[in-house]
Amino acid sequence: MITSTSTFRLGDPVEHRGIVVTPLFPTGDAVADYITLDEALPRGLVITETTDAGSVPELAVVNPLDTSVLLYDGEELVGAKQNRILNVTVLVGAGAKLPIPVSCVEQGRWHSDSAIFDSAPHISHAHLRRRKAELLADQPLAHGIAQNEVWSEIGEKQHRMSVHSPTGANRDTFAAYGERLRELEEAFPLVAGQCGAVLAIGGDICLDTVSRPDAFSLLWPKLRAGYMLDALERLDQPAASPERVTSFVDEIAKATIARGPSAGLGHDIRLRGSGMIGSGLELEEELLQLSAFTSDGGVERAFGRIAQPSRRR
Repeated sequence: MITSTSTFRLGDPVEHRGIVVTPLFPTGDAVADYITLDEALPRGLVITETTDAGSVPELAVVNPLDTSVLLYDGEELVGAKQNRILNVTVLVGAGAKLPIPVSCVEQGRWHSDSAIFDSAPHISHAHLRRRKAELLADQPLAHGIAQNEVWSEIGEKQHRMSVHSPTGANRDTFAAYGERLRELEEAFPLVAGQCGAVLAIGGDICLDTVSRPDAFSLLWPKLRAGYMLDALERLDQPAASPERVTSFVDEIAKATIARGPSAGLGHDIRLRGSGMIGSGLELEEELLQLSAFTSDGGVERAFGRIAQPSRRR
């Protein structure tokens, strides 16, 4: 069972310009050992297209290291034929080579910029990840299901924020607002021992956590950039109360949990509750990662908007 008392506890909220971020702290010691993508890439982890021709919804990862690597849901991979984001969190075992499910976040490019992928300095904004989670709720490893929804979210956000990108690249939105994002980010520094965070912008809430504070310390700048990109459109609104944040965490504890195969080690988990949706990864009954979002039944609406998947394969 996932509960705030058995898995993590809430710290003191920080509010700035209507944005509320509440740190999460672990209630016990982590068991599973792993490192993050940004630690693994310079040590030899390689992510490439699956073939010379490439495949939009799938990439190949090779982990030559003697430790597992955690790839976080929504992390952006840049380079190769087009930029992608992780559809799910994947724990890549030591010495493993496997395919990973992704979505394209650069609609207008299909030529190689590099042989291998690098890591972007951000994780996708929470609203994009929420829309993707709604589409993948019943089939988290299915190819292409969320692709058009992802493209729609990127395009709609760039239109609202007056961002011009020749290839419709998600990272161009972050680049266009880099200075303003950094100004907001300064208000929400990492707290020692923190393993997660809850973002509240008005009535919309997002929770992200991992089992290891050392891993979260590396993920936080990337997650925070995504948080602030959403916040830019909604600054200076009434701030969410601590009670609202606590209520959301309580809904996670009461959510229905479905477990299924993962793309790597462990089990993929999917959560559904009153006004929330979530996903994560378990390994031998230890919760390694969890993302949860407020959701008002968007699965049905989102499915109604799906167009045909990309013809690229």
